[in-house]
Amino acid sequence: MYDKIIDLYNCEKIAEIHVCNGSYPIYKFIHEGKDIGFYLSGIGSTLAAQFCIEANWLTGATQFIMSGSAGSLDKEKTDNKFVIPTESYRDEGMSYHYAKADDYIEINNSKKVAEIFDILELPYVQGRVWTTDAMMRETKNNVEVRKNDGCIAVEMELAGVQAVSDFHGFELYNFLATGDVLAENEYEIDGLSDANHNMDKFFIGLEIAKRI
Repeated sequence: MYDKIIDLYNCEKIAEIHVCNGSYPIYKFIHEGKDIGFYLSGIGSTLAAQFCIEANWLTGATQFIMSGSAGSLDKEKTDNKFVIPTESYRDEGMSYHYAKADDYIEINNSKKVAEIFDILELPYVQGRVWTTDAMMRETKNNVEVRKNDGCIAVEMELAGVQAVSDFHGFELYNFLATGDVLAENEYEIDGLSDANHNMDKFFIGLEIAKRI
């Protein structure tokens, strides 16, 4: 998907995020008269949140649209729908360095994202999600506890990125596409590739960018 964006648009490299094992370029292009910056985010709350901070330092950006794949915890609710998180369970470390300790962090712009999805007539469901930094420890017991608490999806970045955004005064707009399904007795991966690589999330992101 990243390469397709570069092929589709007249992109200009405006900065680089440097980390010890490589560099992540930040590109800019103009869409309907508006400057749009994009970069490939790091995986996990720590990297994803730190990249937002670095992008702000390098470019002055204060509005971030973040989308990615997630695991469904409730196939009936999420099937063929995007997930717009309302709160995220903080099962990671980054958020606790930027926000007061609590089980959940509110996703401030959930309502705004839902309003834009309504305008675009896109299918979605709003609900709690679970941010974890230990994807191999999504055990049956943990899944059941989070489901009983109202979580409908699990991902790895949102809680930390929201906490950093709140701390630094950034605006975060997030939506997710579920691919794999964590069910009680099985693990389904049928939709994972499409959730990771489909270009629809990028074009939806552009529509959000036009309206914020």
